[in-house]
Amino acid sequence: MDISIKVELPLPPRAKGTPTDNSGNAEDVIVNLLDGQTMMCQLVQFLDAENTIQLYFPAKDKVKSLSLDKVKNFQLVNSRHFTLDDEYSGMDRNQVSMPSERQEYHLSYNDGSEDDGETFGYVDGTCGLHFFISQAFYNYYHLFIPFSALEKHRIGMELGQALLETELLQEEELEEGLETQKALRDKKLGEYFTNEEILTPAQLEDALRRQQSTPNMKLGEALIQEKLVTQEQLNDALQQQQKDRSVPLGEILINMGIISKEDMKKTLAIKLGIPYINLRKFNVSKDAVNMVPQKIARRHHVLPLCLHELKLIVAVENPLNRTPLEDLRFHTKKFVEPVMASYDDIEWAFTQYYGSHINALALELEKDEEEEDETEIIAESDNTLVKIVNKMIMDAYEFGASDIHIEPYPGKGKTSIRFRKDGELSPYVELNPGYRNALVSRLKIMCDLDISERRKPQDGKINFKKFGPLNIELRVATIPTAGGVEDVVLRVLANSEPIPLDQMGIREEYLKNIKRLVKQPYGLFLVCGPTGSGKTTTLHSILGFINTPDKKIWTAEDPVEITQKGLRQLQVNSKINLSFANAMRAFLRADPDIIMVGEMRDEETAATGIEASLTGHLVLSTLHTNSAPESIVRLLDMGMDPFNFADALSGILAQRLAKRLCPSCKKSYEPERSEIRDLLQEYCVDSCSELEKEARQKRQKEIYEQWKQKYSRRGMLVLYKAMGCEECNQTGYEGRIPLHELLISSNEIKKLILEKATVAELSKVGFKQGMISLKQDGIEKILQGQTDIHQVRAVCVK
Repeated sequence: MDISIKVELPLPPRAKGTPTDNSGNAEDVIVNLLDGQTMMCQLVQFLDAENTIQLYFPAKDKVKSLSLDKVKNFQLVNSRHFTLDDEYSGMDRNQVSMPSERQEYHLSYNDGSEDDGETFGYVDGTCGLHFFISQAFYNYYHLFIPFSALEKHRIGMELGQALLETELLQEEELEEGLETQKALRDKKLGEYFTNEEILTPAQLEDALRRQQSTPNMKLGEALIQEKLVTQEQLNDALQQQQKDRSVPLGEILINMGIISKEDMKKTLAIKLGIPYINLRKFNVSKDAVNMVPQKIARRHHVLPLCLHELKLIVAVENPLNRTPLEDLRFHTKKFVEPVMASYDDIEWAFTQYYGSHINALALELEKDEEEEDETEIIAESDNTLVKIVNKMIMDAYEFGASDIHIEPYPGKGKTSIRFRKDGELSPYVELNPGYRNALVSRLKIMCDLDISERRKPQDGKINFKKFGPLNIELRVATIPTAGGVEDVVLRVLANSEPIPLDQMGIREEYLKNIKRLVKQPYGLFLVCGPTGSGKTTTLHSILGFINTPDKKIWTAEDPVEITQKGLRQLQVNSKINLSFANAMRAFLRADPDIIMVGEMRDEETAATGIEASLTGHLVLSTLHTNSAPESIVRLLDMGMDPFNFADALSGILAQRLAKRLCPSCKKSYEPERSEIRDLLQEYCVDSCSELEKEARQKRQKEIYEQWKQKYSRRGMLVLYKAMGCEECNQTGYEGRIPLHELLISSNEIKKLILEKATVAELSKVGFKQGMISLKQDGIEKILQGQTDIHQVRAVCVK
């Protein structure tokens, strides 16, 4: 349709030019009618004298005339640029403050509704009021309200003048009040945010009101005042900006290497009055978040904070970039005002208020759930699915997860993805059924598994550096489950280097004995514990301690989780009959000094390990048992020869992992006497169980005195409890600490092995020669403030 466009709207005070400067283009506009309707269209003519506007509706390709008597208000969607008058024509607009004639207004409409706001200028037109709402950095939004829609309105009228006119205030009192007000208004909003704790939208609104009456400082002037740039550098940047007006001055200075991003943020926040806030503390309004779809918020990297008068307050990293603000204005039909936040804080807030970024990616693959074969609608090679898988793995690594569990459900059921961290599973995301097969197939492709085989379990390994930016590996296990679907579990093998043995959290007495035992030229040293208790990590730390150029070390692992220079590492493969036992026999023909076997899971492997240790080699391995004494009984039950086993064994280290109290928020307290008494009883339940009551009480007193000597603060024992903070995701725990139990194969222990003694008999001798149980080690770590009794009890069942 051929449209006659003639949009003539008045300009703000101090603006250069005439109203015709704005004509020639249709304007996107939001029109609110008195009957409650809202229309999104284009303004093609504003006929002030005729009391009408002409609107173009692109979807219908139709122009419609509308009487202003039916209009409540209209506002232009896109902001206009403020063009300075002749007094400032020789200066760049980024260097000149906006006009400061800011005035509050109050509107009472005929339909009973009211509006409050603030305008830096207004024009009293023939048939209505034109308000100019400041956006930021010489942009403004045009708001028009017909007189026919208004019952009454107020613009300006300072409170002090009103009080004088009503004789409620004397002139001297007003002058004193104005001095105080000026002191408050001279305080920039950035300084207010720096010095005050802004936690709620109400506090933010108060800060915004304080700032409204203060004109912005010139950016260049602020940078020079802070001695961040020289006048010559500023002139060079301004000259460069003349070539491309779309690039903000601050961005040019950063690109020129004159100032850093942090310096720019500080200047913007403090000198220009743009608040720089901590999103981790601010009380974000859910209503504001709901106004901006996740996809738009992530695209522009903005977070809605709250509503203030007619404005939507949003957190951005760069307030000089106008594009996101324009887009938000269009989608929310609200004026948008930016405040500043760090990139990391905005990313953190996305997860808190929108959920994981993977949800945003998933939106790109949303399909109609009514499709007949929904499970086949997405291909494993789909670019967005590839992004989802990569993002899932990177999020798991960043989260500190040890495992990723992918759990599809048949039919219309969703696919659940969970992360295991510190021994506990937590939900990550749920994906629609359409992802089910493609997600599993994508993971199989990444680790070279058979995508057509869905009936049998498969094992594989992903070298993620081939697919993403992280240099990590993942062990993959697929398992067919009910309903014809497959579960996938990925173990994140992120630790490519061993942890130094001295940093493993092993008590000093144990550490000395372990170092002594593994420095022997031969013998069998075992680390035992359940799956996920850190046995492999401990073995590699031991290998790191004894890994010297004069030693030949072979390892057989399933899989190779940790690599270190100097080791010759082999991954077992049952498909080709390369078992632990066969690998050990091969090692014995390859002139080894030290052999590490991932696990003694059968009689053949255990017998071969004992044989190797008796022929002059140091053998390290793991065992799935609950305690050190139980490991001896387990191996004897597997059919080991007691004579050979007694000669070979040098020591057994049992291990558990307990959650560590978050160091950022754990809170100390003085325990009640009953709590200390309970700790003493639990500490002595194993080692003192055979003592008479009187002897047991005496022993408890001795232990209590030892605790006071080692752990007391000002003569009092202090314990800690979990609180919860942002660092630990409000759980009160961050990371894990190891608990240990070391049984050394002394002559008395060797004698008990020959006699095939019970666990109780072995434990009794172990305690006698200085062994402390897993729970005892845990209780001592409680007294050190590393964990609490709940976590120790959780991993030490006895």
